Amino acid sequence: MREPLAICTVLIIAVTVASSFQGFRSPAFLERFIFNPAAILRDKEYFRLVTSAFLHADWQHLGFNALSLYLFGRHLEMFFGFWTLLQIYFGAILGGGLLSLFLHRHHEYRALGASGGVCGVIFASIFLLPGGSLFVFPVPFPIPSWLYAIVFIVASFVGLRRQRDNIGHDAHLGGAIIGLLIATALYPSIVPANLSLYLAVMGLTAGLFAYLWINPLWLPAANPLKPLSEWVGETKDQLERDRQLLEDQEMDRLLEKISRAGMDSLNAAERKRLEAISKRKRTRT
Repeated sequence: MREPLAICTVLIIAVTVASSFQGFRSPAFLERFIFNPAAILRDKEYFRLVTSAFLHADWQHLGFNALSLYLFGRHLEMFFGFWTLLQIYFGAILGGGLLSLFLHRHHEYRALGASGGVCGVIFASIFLLPGGSLFVFPVPFPIPSWLYAIVFIVASFVGLRRQRDNIGHDAHLGGAIIGLLIATALYPSIVPANLSLYLAVMGLTAGLFAYLWINPLWLPAANPLKPLSEWVGETKDQLERDRQLLEDQEMDRLLEKISRAGMDSLNAAERKRLEAISKRKRTRT
């Protein structure tokens, strides 16, 4: 018997492929919608928390996420409906994005990819459709879903500590847990049905989040009881310093272009940008 098509899952993948392809072709398109903490916090471009999930670094990155979403998302959609899939997928994207925003609020940082949403769908599937197993390359045998969940949490913790591989382990972790929490809110019966695994996953995650709150990115230890107003003030000051540095670099690039090819070499957008940066620099001085 032919398996029915999961239309919502396929549509999400189709839109993601189309927008990722446009990002491959157009750096300006990519830069406009990529995850960027400075643009989100300073310029209030909150849409980047979602739009970055529709962009990917290359075909391999896109293919892996698309395949994972299809393998797990179609089962969620067929057994629990498209609305459940949408809530888990986009809720996990937002959850992963918000965790990344917190961790990288002081950094010049870019991220893209649907991994947060995909991880949310995978973790929801593990509890909503228990008893399954996963094939994870290059392991040649299936891994029980409960073991995958535990290993995933530990691996994300290690990945966050190292921060050397350019993989958004923070978005993976945030997306996975938010996806599971949404599944719990929609179907509370998954908790008693998988109580030991649920408590293990949530216990590990709670400990990790507590550590990150006290000491984000393993910088000098922060005071978790510090007033929120102080944290916000420090964040704004750092973002302003980052913005000034980026503007100085951009101005140097534009002036170098003028030096090489004359003022007429700038297009209208570059002229407008140069004027805006110059005006802000005069105001600061």
